[in-house]
Amino acid sequence: MTPSIPHRIKSITEIHRLLGFAKPHHPLIGLVDLAEARAYTGVHSVLFELYVVILKKGCDKLRYGQQAFDFDEGVLAFLAPGQILHGEENGLPEQVEGWMLFIHPDFLWNTSLATKIKQYAYFEYATHEALFLSDKEQTLLHGIVGTIKTEYEANLDGFSQNIIVSHLETLFNYADRFYQRQFITRKKSSHQVLDRLESLLSDYFSSDELLANGLPTVHYIADRLNVSPSYLRGLLKSLTGQSTQQLIHEKLIERAKAELSTTTLTVSEIAYKLGFEHLPSFSKLFKAKTKLSPIAFRQSFQS
Repeated sequence: MTPSIPHRIKSITEIHRLLGFAKPHHPLIGLVDLAEARAYTGVHSVLFELYVVILKKGCDKLRYGQQAFDFDEGVLAFLAPGQILHGEENGLPEQVEGWMLFIHPDFLWNTSLATKIKQYAYFEYATHEALFLSDKEQTLLHGIVGTIKTEYEANLDGFSQNIIVSHLETLFNYADRFYQRQFITRKKSSHQVLDRLESLLSDYFSSDELLANGLPTVHYIADRLNVSPSYLRGLLKSLTGQSTQQLIHEKLIERAKAELSTTTLTVSEIAYKLGFEHLPSFSKLFKAKTKLSPIAFRQSFQS
């Protein structure tokens, strides 16, 4: 079956028209109540050229890529321009609760968020990595977006943009806090990812893939774990204090130490076996991680 071409949304006006709302109060920012949205027939997937924040409850029909996500609980998801949201052919299901906040990139121009928004890594997370919210957290966020809506619906003046941007930053900062909480409180699922990562790296460094393909990339690891690179980075930073790349290097150094201490292979042979084309690159990384050169490590181990 040929996949359908995503319906491209370039403006706040277009999304209002698709969901059956009146013309927006502001051309560059808008909030819609999903309980009041109509079903949009014939649109299976939407590509947004906007920043989108979605708080949903009671909907289990949206997915990102090939993975479905259970929206029975209140959850928060973020999309950056260029991401695609998939749904059912008949649009939104009945009895869905929540809201969608749309921000056109032009609204952020010449503000503190114009570049800072790229620092919020969850805009690169997949929708199935959404943020589960407590009732208290949902109430807090409802209040923030309600204030934003009140501000852009009022008589706009020279203060409006800065006030709205300050509330957006507050919203994004709370989301940052809540994600850090989720990495810790959802220990079972988080540690399952860590266990799978450990097994994946162990298998990779024990296989012919290392010699054939070199060190695994962060994107390779994330794809195998079925998470986005940004989500994996955030989870690992929260639970281990290390990045994905640092953990890859840590596993590499463990393997290098074993080779140096238990085999008679030359340092060059070990470097090649571990996927390095050039010895200096291996030696530099090894010394950066251990404070010893490979030769010095071998000598200290043998003394």
